[in-house]
Amino acid sequence: MLILKNVTAMQIEPALIREGVDIVIDGALIKEVGANLTSKYPSATVKEMNGKVVMPGIVCSHNHFYSGLARGIMADIKPSPDFISILKNLWWRMDRALDEEAVYYSGLICSLEAIKNGCTSVIDHHASPNYIAGSLNTLRKGFIKAGLRGMTCYETTDRNNGTKEMMAGVEENINFANLIDSEKASGNSPYLVESHIGAHAPFTVTNEGLSMMAEAVQATGRGIHVHVAEDRYDVTHSHHHYDQDIVERLDSFGLINEKTLLAHGLFLSDRDIDILNGKNGFLVHNARSNMNNNVGYNQKITRFKNVALGTDGIGADMLEELKFSFFKHRDAGGPLWPDSSAKNLWNGNEILARNFGAKFGRLDAGNKADLTILDYTSPTPFVADNLAGHIAFGMNAGNVNSVMVEGKFSYEDRAFPFDIEPIYAEARKVAKRVWDTMDQLN
Repeated sequence: MLILKNVTAMQIEPALIREGVDIVIDGALIKEVGANLTSKYPSATVKEMNGKVVMPGIVCSHNHFYSGLARGIMADIKPSPDFISILKNLWWRMDRALDEEAVYYSGLICSLEAIKNGCTSVIDHHASPNYIAGSLNTLRKGFIKAGLRGMTCYETTDRNNGTKEMMAGVEENINFANLIDSEKASGNSPYLVESHIGAHAPFTVTNEGLSMMAEAVQATGRGIHVHVAEDRYDVTHSHHHYDQDIVERLDSFGLINEKTLLAHGLFLSDRDIDILNGKNGFLVHNARSNMNNNVGYNQKITRFKNVALGTDGIGADMLEELKFSFFKHRDAGGPLWPDSSAKNLWNGNEILARNFGAKFGRLDAGNKADLTILDYTSPTPFVADNLAGHIAFGMNAGNVNSVMVEGKFSYEDRAFPFDIEPIYAEARKVAKRVWDTMDQLN
């Protein structure tokens, strides 16, 4: 048992700031939160926090760990005047250059950096067409090594090898879900990683592929994780080839439910939004990625029932992502204030709850002890009513002091429990090899 003594407890939903309290952690769960609890648990280990801010863990709800070795990329990338060109010239070449070693190091590096930025959980979306079978377990090993909770899936697609590739992607999703179920039942390894049934985007998955995905959802009990309407081309393609709106088409295969994650959704129709809301699914908003790809702004963001925040592969600094989400919304003339963006950040905890079957996101007994700890000294009053303003205009990843996942420190007092320098050194070598391989691909 561990007691975090003398913390400033901070909770986004419902908003809470409470100074001078203790948090009692028993195994993977919060046992009690209150004042002067050390005498009640005399055998517990006590860690003096000196007023540090302790909050439920931060979740990145859409990421691409396979992009971890792309930073500062020096491969020969052709000019890319539109979104499809960016995919073809950069990302679809990079994912084809990934092998087992590259997948492992990209996943491990991204896990470490997510933790250092204050994340306790990341929901990943993976692609490596020349290394499909076993790729998700390779990523899982990186999550577990780093001590990061999360989810991952393989993005089913027909873009390289048609039906054969779609079948391989669905099979990898099913096999990984079955592996998770087996490991969970055996209790032989930590239950830190869950799964979705993944797909790239509706414009690269035929109806045959959606049918296979529907069978996988039914067989595994998982939900889908897919990009939709990130660019207008996805919408046009759906109308041209299927005479349906995008979510309408997915729903016709039984793929929209409460575990559904749809990333981006910039150009979804009102009918599509109504379908997603009616099935209680999630939209994941990725403000910086949308800006980087020049695809536009989601003008209908306020119409979605459930919105979470992700980065779409631009790191995992979610405090920065929240700022971009809020500032871009205001720049577009939107009516929302920081509390709405903060709630969207917190919503990642609800996604975890639906998939892990546990409680997340509150400093209450019985919730998972996934915690983000910050060195944050405010020059103004720091209370529940202005909490969101402090997040949007004050806090940043530089404030992150420690991260706890499943009741254990993955990052404590700004240090990892193992030497990370050799990992980064090896990752640099692997990244250079991946870039060289990209230049050999058409």
